[in-house]
Amino acid sequence: MEVAVYDTYVSKKDGSVMHFDILVSDEVASKEQVYQFGRQYLATKGQAGQPLTANECRFCHIEEPTQEVVDAITAQGYYIIEMQGCQ
Repeated sequence: MEVAVYDTYVSKKDGSVMHFDILVSDEVASKEQVYQFGRQYLATKGQAGQPLTANECRFCHIEEPTQEVVDAITAQGYYIIEMQGCQ
């Protein structure tokens, strides 16, 4: 399995910015599905309802995943790498 990495920047409710990557199987063809995974993640961080579209989330590259990433994608469809402002 290879994974597609989507570089994502979302404005939080307090005006600061969250930067995170959404990793999905490279077989996921629907960008809307990627956005939905991002929205699920935002809800876990108290940021439900914040915009997450092509403006905030862009395809970056394909890479070989670690076993941890493979396990997460198998279980829930996606994996998040928190970069900044995700606390």
